[in-house]
Amino acid sequence: MLTLGIAGFGWWGRHIATRLKGHPELQVVAVAEPVTALHADITAMGIAARDSYDALLSDPAIEAVVLTTPHMFHEEQVRAAAAAGKHVFCEKPLGLTEASARASVTACRDAGVVLGIGHERRFEPAMRRLKALLDEGGLGTVMHVECAFSHNKLIGIPADGWRTSKELSPGAGMTGMGIHLTDLLLWMFGPVATVQAQVRDRTLGWPTGDMVVAQFGFAAGMTGQMQAILNTPHFMRFHVFGSDGWVEVRNGTHPDTPGGVTDWIYCPKGGVPERVGIDWTDAVTANLEAFADAIRGRAPYPWSEAELIGNIAVYEAICRSADSGQTVLL
Repeated sequence: MLTLGIAGFGWWGRHIATRLKGHPELQVVAVAEPVTALHADITAMGIAARDSYDALLSDPAIEAVVLTTPHMFHEEQVRAAAAAGKHVFCEKPLGLTEASARASVTACRDAGVVLGIGHERRFEPAMRRLKALLDEGGLGTVMHVECAFSHNKLIGIPADGWRTSKELSPGAGMTGMGIHLTDLLLWMFGPVATVQAQVRDRTLGWPTGDMVVAQFGFAAGMTGQMQAILNTPHFMRFHVFGSDGWVEVRNGTHPDTPGGVTDWIYCPKGGVPERVGIDWTDAVTANLEAFADAIRGRAPYPWSEAELIGNIAVYEAICRSADSGQTVLL
């Protein structure tokens, strides 16, 4: 049994605590939440409520901490966990700059603790199926990828909060949605070499904007495009074009909502599109299970340091390109 402490009991901290309730190998023993009005909800789940993050780090019964805190605190909290000898699972994004991500990765490596990251989309069955097909060369030479992750779940939040701030959440939908897409792109296709991006505000009036679009040139030679929109009905799509076929993954699912079906559409060279429905699975818990396996030495955690740092480098490049109107070279 891996004992966990969660920092933060907002939307996502509450979701993780709920998903792990009764898990045979992962036990949430405490949640640190400075808003004491939420402590009754925490204790009602049979979990101890703590006032501070330091209380988690000083508790010898806790082996690992899960950060579901605002991302501007991530580097400081990751480094504090590493210094306390705690394994740390950090929700996305790992940081706002490449230098910050590198500092977190280095701190965990030097302390000999596992650093996990909240990019659960790598554990979706359709994404894993696509990755396996690419690894075996099933699409031939990859030419181009298009991907989108958009929703309107946040339109009711205060317009003067950290999620809407250009300083604290630059890049419109990047921190909540786009960062998942760039993680998938690095996993499947390797390093990004060039970035061209635009951020616009069409409807919400937020300083950070409500939509982001980016074009990529990959070191391997292919191209890509992504979009993330903060004010449109839920939409998730991932489409890869190769010389020997294409695959489109269209999600009728969301990682935080059980149920629904993802469409897997495959068109081989000389053939016709074939459609298969793939049921929802709990990718969030699967990621935490992989984190536990790495801590116990059962399997390596499936992110390289280069991917953890590289994803934030791409995010930073998207923001720089959108601000300057120029192509950014990585």
